[in-house]
Amino acid sequence: MKLENIVEITATLKLETGLHIGAGDSEMHIGGIDNSVIKNPITGSPYIPGSSLKGKIRSLLEWRSGEVQEAPLSLKNLKDNDKNVKQILQLFGVSSDSKNDKEKLQEIGVSRLAFWDCALNSDWENKIRDDNQLLTEAKSENTINRITATADNPRQTERVPAGAMFDFKLTMRKFEGDSDELLNLILKGLRLLELDSLGGSGSRGYGKVKFEKLTVDGIEKDLTAINPFA
Repeated sequence: MKLENIVEITATLKLETGLHIGAGDSEMHIGGIDNSVIKNPITGSPYIPGSSLKGKIRSLLEWRSGEVQEAPLSLKNLKDNDKNVKQILQLFGVSSDSKNDKEKLQEIGVSRLAFWDCALNSDWENKIRDDNQLLTEAKSENTINRITATADNPRQTERVPAGAMFDFKLTMRKFEGDSDELLNLILKGLRLLELDSLGGSGSRGYGKVKFEKLTVDGIEKDLTAINPFA
C-alpha cells in the first residue's frame, strides 16, 4: 500500500448542552460528586478523549449501514460487494481476532483514521479562568417514586457546561486506490454525531455538540449541507 496523502480535518467543537464523559471513579467521597468527568491529570482541565469520538462515530455509522452487531464490525461481517461494511473497516480498522484472514485483511488494509484528544480551546478556557468561573458544573439528579411522588437516589453528575469549546482534530490516511467516498463517509459520521449525542446520558439531553469552522485541509466545509443518510 502506498500512502498518498494525510487529510487533516479540524474544527471547534462547541457544546450546546452539558457533556459528561466519565473518569471511571474508583472512590466515593461523602458530599462529593458521584460521577466526575475525565480531566487532564496535569492541568485539571476536562478534555474529550479521541477514543470517545471514535467509538461513537463508528457506532453511528454501523447503525446507518444496517449491519450493526453486538460488537464492532469485523472481517467476518464483510460480504461480497458490501461497500458499507468495507468502508467502515477501512476507516476504523479491524479487531485482532480478524487478522487470521490474510486475504480479506489485505483488501481492507490499515486503519485510515486517527482521532486526537480534544483539549479545551485556550481562548475559551482563559476567559473562563479570568472570570473566576469553573470549568465544570455539578448537575443534581434523582429518580421520582411513582407511588409517593418523592425523590429517590439523589446524585450529582459533573458536566462540562454548555458553551464550552474544544479544539477538534482528525486525520485520515489516504492510500493509493482509496475511494473518495471514504472522506465523504467520515463527514457523514461527524454530521450524525451532531444529530445524536456524545458521552453519557444523551437521552436526558446531555452531549449535544456542534462542529464550527470545520475545514478539510484548510478548506471550509458546511456539515449542515450534508445528508448523512444519502
